[in-house]
Amino acid sequence: MDQVIYVGLPEHEDYEISRKQATGFGSMISFTVKKAETVGRVLDNLKLIFFAESLGGVESLITYPMVQTHSAIPQETRERLGVNDRLLRLSVGIEAAEDIIADLEQVL
Repeated sequence: MDQVIYVGLPEHEDYEISRKQATGFGSMISFTVKKAETVGRVLDNLKLIFFAESLGGVESLITYPMVQTHSAIPQETRERLGVNDRLLRLSVGIEAAEDIIADLEQVL
């Protein structure tokens, strides 16, 4: 993993706003990997977390915005927004935290 993007981290630019306006930080975490080639290995080898088009389930789901949700957006705009070929988005589900962590560790 290269970078974690999560509003619940104090270094996130919207941390203070979220802390004041919400009772929690939610279960949506984005992260980047160091090399684009790693994305395929991650998506192909997760055992618990499902690769999905939508992040609307109760189970842990992961998407690859570059080719899914943001594919129609011009490249220049995607880059400005940080949506690149190394970005993955994870919606943490109801599984045990240690199981989710173990699944990510075994692919990263």
